Amino acid sequence: MTQWTLVLFICSLNSNVCLPPFEWNNKFNNQFDCMVKGYESSLEKTHNYGKEEINKNGIYIKFSCTPFETI
Repeated sequence: MTQWTLVLFICSLNSNVCLPPFEWNNKFNNQFDCMVKGYESSLEKTHNYGKEEINKNGIYIKFSCTPFETI
């Protein structure tokens, strides 16, 4: 059975540095659910950082949904 792992990356254009990747403990049964959670979480984090912090530090967020096989 294939499951999906969500990993979020938060980076700064100004310093060209990323925080350590954050991997969700919960796994997803399909790519769609993983991607929806990735977009929702990215938007939530964007709001948490706020306009001033994001513009000041060039913060951007990206994510990946990676498949893996379970036994």
